[in-house]
Amino acid sequence: MRKFNFLSLSLLAGLYASHSQAQKTFTVKVNEPVVAIQPTMWGVFFEDINFGADGGIYAEMVKNRSFEFSKPLMGWATKRKQEGDLLVLHRKEQTNNPRYLHLTARNAAQGDLELTNEGFRGMGVKKGLRYDLSFQYRQPATGITLHIALQNSKGEVIGSTVVKPADGDNQWHKQAVSFQATDTAVKGKLNIWLEGTGTIDVDMISLFPGDTWKNRPGGMRGDMVQLLADMKPGFIRFPGGCIVEGFDLSNRYQWKKTIGPVEERQLMINRWNVEFPHRSASDYFQTFGLGFFEYFQLAEDIGAEPLPILNCGMACQFNTAELVPMEDLQPYVQDALDLIEFANGDVTTQWGKVRASMGHPKPFHLKMMGVGNENWGPQYIERLKVFTKAIKEKYSDFKIVNSSGTDPDKDRFAYLNKELRSMNADIIDEHYYRAPEWFLANASRYDSYDRNGSKVFAGEYAAHSKGIGSNAGINVNNWRAALAEAAFMTGLERNAAVVNMASYAPLFANTDAWQWAPDLIWVNSLGVYGTADYHVQKLFSLNKGTKVLPLTWDGKAIAGQDSIYASACIDEKTKEVIFKIANVSAKPQNPVLQLEGIKSVATVAESIVVKGDLNDVNSLETPDKIAPQYATVAVKNKKVATTLAPYSFTIIKVKMQ
Repeated sequence: MRKFNFLSLSLLAGLYASHSQAQKTFTVKVNEPVVAIQPTMWGVFFEDINFGADGGIYAEMVKNRSFEFSKPLMGWATKRKQEGDLLVLHRKEQTNNPRYLHLTARNAAQGDLELTNEGFRGMGVKKGLRYDLSFQYRQPATGITLHIALQNSKGEVIGSTVVKPADGDNQWHKQAVSFQATDTAVKGKLNIWLEGTGTIDVDMISLFPGDTWKNRPGGMRGDMVQLLADMKPGFIRFPGGCIVEGFDLSNRYQWKKTIGPVEERQLMINRWNVEFPHRSASDYFQTFGLGFFEYFQLAEDIGAEPLPILNCGMACQFNTAELVPMEDLQPYVQDALDLIEFANGDVTTQWGKVRASMGHPKPFHLKMMGVGNENWGPQYIERLKVFTKAIKEKYSDFKIVNSSGTDPDKDRFAYLNKELRSMNADIIDEHYYRAPEWFLANASRYDSYDRNGSKVFAGEYAAHSKGIGSNAGINVNNWRAALAEAAFMTGLERNAAVVNMASYAPLFANTDAWQWAPDLIWVNSLGVYGTADYHVQKLFSLNKGTKVLPLTWDGKAIAGQDSIYASACIDEKTKEVIFKIANVSAKPQNPVLQLEGIKSVATVAESIVVKGDLNDVNSLETPDKIAPQYATVAVKNKKVATTLAPYSFTIIKVKMQ
């Protein structure tokens, strides 16, 4: 990422000082809608970074449950009487997850033969909650008893049960048991000790909380999904991000390896494990318990359009830049065609049948797909054309999202933007991780874009408060960054004829195990909170509207004059005119909102305000330091006299009559 010279907000605040002395009247013409706003306008972007899947939204509490990490016992502490009492062996019949533990108990009692799992930076345990434990086992005869306990950081038991596997036929079986926690712990752990004499093989030791999303066994963290559902996003993009590319092609994301029975999904190192030496995470792997089926299901649950991104035959160009030769590209193209069939195909088709076997006979109604992530250069265009031809020939109405590289400008972007538009690309994915000032300066970025050409997906963006990239300092999610994003987003809404989709990135981060900041939602083992940026994104999504309305000050769009940025839309379903206004200056401002082209409106409007000091941040301790405040404001003669607080984002909703 490139570095930028930072301008102060106060400097930008003075750019249009001449306007500040005159009465500000913002005029909206309600009877002259400009263009429809797509239902997909505001969405979310998920990538398995910052322990966003394993250790995050995927609710599995046991780290390295199948002993397939590069170090088989990573995450586990063990006790044994003799060295040979605990061995790591391989199942010949299970090629995807072959490792298991062979345990030998010799008249064992507590302290003789034990396994303790630390979880993902500690297990979050809630008092009174049910916990569901399962494991696979094989034993030649009965005689072993397993004592299972949740412990707090002091080693005190805060929930326990006892299991005596009943089958002694030397075949693999699955055992499940549930028990309740008697206390709460942020840094808990799972302890298992063996009693008796004999041998037993164990694998896939798994623990889930009882409050998963929709109470699905082996599901997702309910509190994290709820924050997504509360946003009502128009789409969810998955699974990334750079993990789509991989640091080389062997490390790329392959969707077919993420479906089917969980125990048959092959674990892989997460590319963020090794990406940043200063934020190393040697225990970061992908179990794919959260796979493509679960992503589609999540999108369906929260009412969002699914947007999968597939590898285009190119590894990360910042890492190895490995390429698939053109003559070997067909399997990658076939993966794309097969994914559409998996999502949409009838149950009689090959991949539709697989979807049905996983419990979803009805199609997921996939309408779009990304080919490549942040890929660039002529080698990308060459491969993209092959994908596009194959997909369009079979599914003519299917939309393809195309990469414009890593930057919003410079030669790399200019080349791709020109090539893609000459190809009549459906959607071009633009990314911008930049300083807050960049977002203010680019609120008019799309004013001059061709209204009839390729559409834009603002696929990854975030204002970085200290520098671009995680090695440039800790980029906190402060109000300065979120306010700049709000200002920029008014420009996206104003240009909905060009911009059809937008999503902040990344989505999730574990407070104890992150690699990249800033991020929209932060979690630990027990808690979750939305950042200031989250509240901005949520407010835009919940107040999306259906059509853009022309909003002007002195006949011009409001994009920085006197440090104000604004847009307006109409919601034909709720019959509301919705104003969105960012005041990025240190002074209060008092514009009058004038509604024209309508006979009458309600006499009271709803006001939603987010404000704070520029350095304010939310946290697990103070999750609502920056949060919306709701009030009402009078409407007289189709005018709303507003007061915009310093450094504030305001939404005014006026009911039409």
